[in-house]
Amino acid sequence: MSDKRILVPVDFTKVSEVARDHAENVARHIGASVHFLHLVSKQGELKSAQSQMDGFIAAANELYGDAVSYSSEVREGSFLDEIADESKDINASLVIMGTHGMKGLQFIVGSNALRIVSNSDVPIVIVQERGIRAEGYDDIIVPLDLEKETKQKLHVVARLAKYFDSRVHLISPREDDEYLRNTLQRNLTFAETFFAGEGVTCTTKISEESSKDFDDAVVRYAASKFADLIAIMNLRENSLMGFLGGGYTQRIITNECMIPVLIMNPVMTRTNIDIFGM
Repeated sequence: MSDKRILVPVDFTKVSEVARDHAENVARHIGASVHFLHLVSKQGELKSAQSQMDGFIAAANELYGDAVSYSSEVREGSFLDEIADESKDINASLVIMGTHGMKGLQFIVGSNALRIVSNSDVPIVIVQERGIRAEGYDDIIVPLDLEKETKQKLHVVARLAKYFDSRVHLISPREDDEYLRNTLQRNLTFAETFFAGEGVTCTTKISEESSKDFDDAVVRYAASKFADLIAIMNLRENSLMGFLGGGYTQRIITNECMIPVLIMNPVMTRTNIDIFGM
């Protein structure tokens, strides 16, 4: 069995099925197994939940055959508290989970998804109801800014791009201040050079929008490229440019185009975060 594992929290809604589809596709490309986790609020729900889980995995096997190995766990607990711990317990390299607008104790809505991300020390792919294409992640959007931490995501994106033979599209906000504009250009040049060195096809764009409206610009640009993934960092609200952090991040992960989002915290401590390492 592969030593790479993808954790998929599920609540058996439509978005859980979409997360399962993404996990199967990614696992097949990178050679990983998939572990499903469902949590109930009380012991009396365990039997019914286990039956649902059995059907959930059976549906995956019927759809995809035995190309990917699946495991699962059903137990009492809260997604908000236990996804990070489960990730560590199974030595997961990646989490793929669905988010939606439904309200309920165990539904992962946008704000809760952000709380889960903030507790994670591995990258997370957040999906809505948009399925993954058979080819996987052909086009990946990478917003760049003035924060030095955002360069960390380039390594993860490059490894992922190699597995899927993806095209990477860099985008930065318009900046009227000359010093900040030059700094942004240096960051773009750095990223271009990095991806060229990794053998990854890369394009660059300076947005017409300033940092104030950059979240909308990123989503519109991703839609124009028919992008399969947006890769962002989970940065603080008081970041240098003032547009990153909780509000920006939540707007991106719940974008109306339902484009999946790869998100990671600035400093990962786990030694296996390089899930896509060769």
